[in-house]
Amino acid sequence: MRKPRVRQRFANLDSAHANSAPIESIGRWSQERLNRIRSSRDYSHCVPNVKPDTVFLQHNRTEPSITWIGHSTFLIQLGGLNIVTDPVWARRMAFQKRLAPPGVELSDMPAVDVVLVSHSHYDHLHMSSLRRLRGQKKLLVPAGLRSKMFLRGFRDTHELHWWENTTHHNVKFTFVPAQHWTRRNPWDMNRSHWGGWVIEADNGPTIYFAGDSGYFRGFSDIGQKFDIDVALLPIGAYDPEWFMSPQHVSPEEALQAFLDVRAKYFIPMHYGAFKLADDTPKEALERLEAARIQLEIPEEQLFLLQHGETMRFHSHNDDRSAQSVNEEKDGDDS
Repeated sequence: MRKPRVRQRFANLDSAHANSAPIESIGRWSQERLNRIRSSRDYSHCVPNVKPDTVFLQHNRTEPSITWIGHSTFLIQLGGLNIVTDPVWARRMAFQKRLAPPGVELSDMPAVDVVLVSHSHYDHLHMSSLRRLRGQKKLLVPAGLRSKMFLRGFRDTHELHWWENTTHHNVKFTFVPAQHWTRRNPWDMNRSHWGGWVIEADNGPTIYFAGDSGYFRGFSDIGQKFDIDVALLPIGAYDPEWFMSPQHVSPEEALQAFLDVRAKYFIPMHYGAFKLADDTPKEALERLEAARIQLEIPEEQLFLLQHGETMRFHSHNDDRSAQSVNEEKDGDDS
């Protein structure tokens, strides 16, 4: 008699159960959230939107660049490819409206060659946004997610386990560990993996997109294996820390992760677009700046991109330099 196939459940390094919260903890957080709502948390400070340089983005195939769409969604142009991370252009998440519109509208996006998915949570994988992106859209996803994407009509999907890599048009993509979890319905808890991506191209910067993660030893492992130029690391959805820390780094932990991966530049993400926890964008940025000063990290290594803003690279040798497109325009942030 044929035995039924047992689907794999994925886990974290060191058996960290980022998703396992007892009922009493959820109840405690719910009560704390209610109290904070009553005290009127200040969301008036939002990440500004700037007018994106859509002409450059739509025609650029030679100069490396990183454009922040919002949350964990970036347009990365590297090695002649247009790469999108965690595609989410949704105007709301559950019952919460988006705090700021996407930095580049879907209609203004260039044709996309590769989509990188860190994990299947709804704020990192929005099916409608993915369908509306133009281009060939080769999907690179965590192990266990390919079949779900295939059933939704995305045939050109390749899944990877931690430390596996694939090359597309001379750009190398490596799936690296994170400390997190995943779920899209009541039946698929941790049936697919989670992680980050390291993107490497000849004569271009090496970019690390961390996805979602709590602080863990994997950051040091990644830093030992790669020579990273730019680290895209989350700084939001960390409060209350007693509940969130296994799955989301705080701003201080994000800076420590930046030091662990030994990157040259740090672009914060995963804040300013959705209300996912009890922290606010203003609090996250204030704590980030205080920690930067305490850790004596030079200010020029931290790129606080605005929605729609582009970080451009003007040298591809060992003495790489980076600059935001808005600085190039003599301070014009229109």
